Amino acid sequence: MPKKIRELKSLLFQAGFTYKPAKGSHSKWMHPQLPKAIIIAGKDGSDAKPYL
Repeated sequence: MPKKIRELKSLLFQAGFTYKPAKGSHSKWMHPQLPKAIIIAGKDGSDAKPYL
């Protein structure tokens, strides 16, 4: 069973990422040790796509 978007967001937060709002259902996650941001698209209750 695929993870929900809210579960992915929780895992990123626990790993030290910070949240920046983006357009629509997108959210931007930044980490001080990574050069690029991670973008997650979808509503919290939706199933996460395999590439996420």
